[in-house]
Amino acid sequence: MAYAPNADSSFFTRRGLVFIAIALLHVGMFWALQSGMSHRMVDAVLGPIETRMIDEAPKPDEAPPPPPPKIETPPPFVPPPDVSIEIPVETAPTTAIRQTTNVAPVAPPAPPAPVQRVTTSPKSDSKRPLTQPEYPPSSRRAGESGTVILEVYVLETGRVGDARVKQSSGYPKLDEAALREVKRSWRLTPGTENGKPVAMWGQFAVTFKLTD
Repeated sequence: MAYAPNADSSFFTRRGLVFIAIALLHVGMFWALQSGMSHRMVDAVLGPIETRMIDEAPKPDEAPPPPPPKIETPPPFVPPPDVSIEIPVETAPTTAIRQTTNVAPVAPPAPPAPVQRVTTSPKSDSKRPLTQPEYPPSSRRAGESGTVILEVYVLETGRVGDARVKQSSGYPKLDEAALREVKRSWRLTPGTENGKPVAMWGQFAVTFKLTD
């Protein structure tokens, strides 16, 4: 009886050979890496790599930078004085005829005239003549005579309010006799102011004269 090879056994034999070949390839690559063969292969393929050091080109001498500009402090601002110049305006001559009317200036009203005070001094009343004072007997025997000037304060009614000696006769008895008579008996016309009777002072003279 003839023996026929089994197909399954030949398939597994080929797979085993492929597996063994792959394993051998990996082992060969590992050995090549360890032995430096990979570096020789890279050199053979790429050739030697040349490296050169390039020195940096020297820089030309540069001029030093200019110094910073000097900034001067400006002087304080002083405003210029205001100068006003008046320029006369020239007006062109005109030939037009204009009518002008002269208006007289209105004078301001005159201030009121001051009120004048018209006064009259007291005087003797013609209806009541002034009485002569009694001559003192001792003055008559002594030959005393003279004129005494009295200041008499005459009331609005004409009566004498007061009297005093302004100028003596030179004899006190004659002066006292005149004062006594004026205060007791005299009735006068009162002084007036603007026609109205007012009380005021007046002057009167009394004369003592010896007669034979």
